[in-house]
Amino acid sequence: MARRSYPLVMMTSYAGRMLSRLRSSPLLRAALALVALGFLGYGLSKNWNDSVAALTRLSWWTVAGSFAAVLVGLGFMLVAWRAVLAGFGSRLPMGIAAKVLFMGQLGKYIPGSVWAFAAMMELARDHGSPPRRTFGATVVGLVDSLGCALALAAVTLPLTSQDVARQTWYLLALIPLIVIGLHPRVLTFGLNLLLRIARKEPLDQVLSGRAMLVATAWTMAGWLFYGAHIWLLLGDMRPGGASLFAVAAGAYALAWVTGLLTVIVPAGIGVREGAMVLVLAPVLDAPHALVIAVVSRLAFTLADVVWAGLGFLLARAHAPSASRTSEYAAQ
Repeated sequence: MARRSYPLVMMTSYAGRMLSRLRSSPLLRAALALVALGFLGYGLSKNWNDSVAALTRLSWWTVAGSFAAVLVGLGFMLVAWRAVLAGFGSRLPMGIAAKVLFMGQLGKYIPGSVWAFAAMMELARDHGSPPRRTFGATVVGLVDSLGCALALAAVTLPLTSQDVARQTWYLLALIPLIVIGLHPRVLTFGLNLLLRIARKEPLDQVLSGRAMLVATAWTMAGWLFYGAHIWLLLGDMRPGGASLFAVAAGAYALAWVTGLLTVIVPAGIGVREGAMVLVLAPVLDAPHALVIAVVSRLAFTLADVVWAGLGFLLARAHAPSASRTSEYAAQ
């Protein structure tokens, strides 16, 4: 675990130091946000023709319902991440948590697969959460989401296609490792090891089993809504009703995991779509499956922007946080 995570930790530490230097300059921080939005806009414009063509093949209420399901799913992920952060000792108001998570997540559109981590750590620091806690909560949230996605795929992929299930056995083999890794004691040891490698202070509070279970429940609820957004699109392409939900949920879960593990590509662009076409092949031909994959990507991209905007507005409703303590400033 330490060897595989070493490059990510060092890159996160480096980016965090760079952002720390930018913290005192609102102009430079705004420039970094514009860079993230620029890459996001570039991704949208590059695939604009395909996106428009895909949207014309679906009814507007199906697209609207799918987009709403993505928004709800992301909301559940926010609640899960906030619960983990609170378990580590930093209880952020919901509006502040939304700002930290979703404005920080815009960094995933910048090549490097580390800017989202660094941006979230800096945004949370502004509201009194030490970087080590934000880093720990984000890693836990990512691993927990990976475990839920793999569990969902394990249940649904055999219902989709035995061939797909056989081809992806190695992903499902990760589930026992993730379950062990999410045990509070193992988790604390692993996170403190990563923080020590990155020359950061260790966590000062162990995540409780209850906090982990609460976060996992909210995360799985989010994944069910992610499956629903594909199910709505799939139902517009072919009949099948509720029986298609397992196919849809498994397809997106596997596609997301594949995109996540392909860390070289920003936000898994291209990889996720290819994996989704593969899993949907038993029930849908490739051109129609690609339409679903493209609309799904568009829905998540726009939902990221909407939630980032909501987080910004919700955070403004809270009074400015108190000055950071010397402990936080030393991180």
